[in-house]
Amino acid sequence: MRNTRNFMIAAVSGLTLWAALPATAQEFITVASTTSTENSGLFGHILPLFQAETGIEVRVVSQGTGQALETGRRGDADVVFVHARAQEEAFVAEGYGVQRLDVMYNDFVIVGPSDDPAGLRNAATAPEAMAAIAGAGASFASRGDDSGTHVAEQTLWALAEIDPAGTWYLSTGSSMGATLNTAAQVPAYALTDRGTWLSFANRGPLEIVFEGDPVLFNPYGIILVNPDRHPHVKAEQALAFIEWITSDTGQEAIASFVVGGEQLFFPNAQ
Repeated sequence: MRNTRNFMIAAVSGLTLWAALPATAQEFITVASTTSTENSGLFGHILPLFQAETGIEVRVVSQGTGQALETGRRGDADVVFVHARAQEEAFVAEGYGVQRLDVMYNDFVIVGPSDDPAGLRNAATAPEAMAAIAGAGASFASRGDDSGTHVAEQTLWALAEIDPAGTWYLSTGSSMGATLNTAAQVPAYALTDRGTWLSFANRGPLEIVFEGDPVLFNPYGIILVNPDRHPHVKAEQALAFIEWITSDTGQEAIASFVVGGEQLFFPNAQ
């Protein structure tokens, strides 16, 4: 696993590690994170383990990645934990975050009506699958909210050289769970992270109709909000969480989260 101890010492001068925190300082931190980490049930699994070990409560603000990063920019969170790498790297480069660390990954899948009217099961690549949806004018439910999933979707449309528009393209402006509910009701195709899909109960006629393209890889990163920019950030406690989740203990906790016999996230801290 990544040696976060050296990162912590170098990243923010004057901070001690979480193990040395006095009990009175171990209150809570705020983590701005994606709806997929919340909706999947991952946080409900791992956060009690972290609190039991450290005494630090984690309060989650569940948002799309774009909104979560904006929350971090305002200093309204101590940590951001999201999944849109280019946006995360820009957040750090602009001085709002200290450093991005890999935590885990899963992948995106395209779900749709079981009769697959656009024939996605015959597609060779994800952009080809998206082109098939547009070509057939089949209903597609988009999150439309600048989330990590929405960013990934926009990348796929760009690769397919398609500007999605028309009555078939349904922009919900909602969370992944709400967008999947819309897709189930229409029914419509949708791009979703696998973790949320595996935890989603209201599938109706929806099934996975395309998966496995490397372009659907979905990494998650964690970033300390820069205390030099926002001095009220609880950097010591936040670093405790970052160190824990990238440690063997935290990585094993992520790997042990299973729904219906399937692992939802795969640890990849270096």
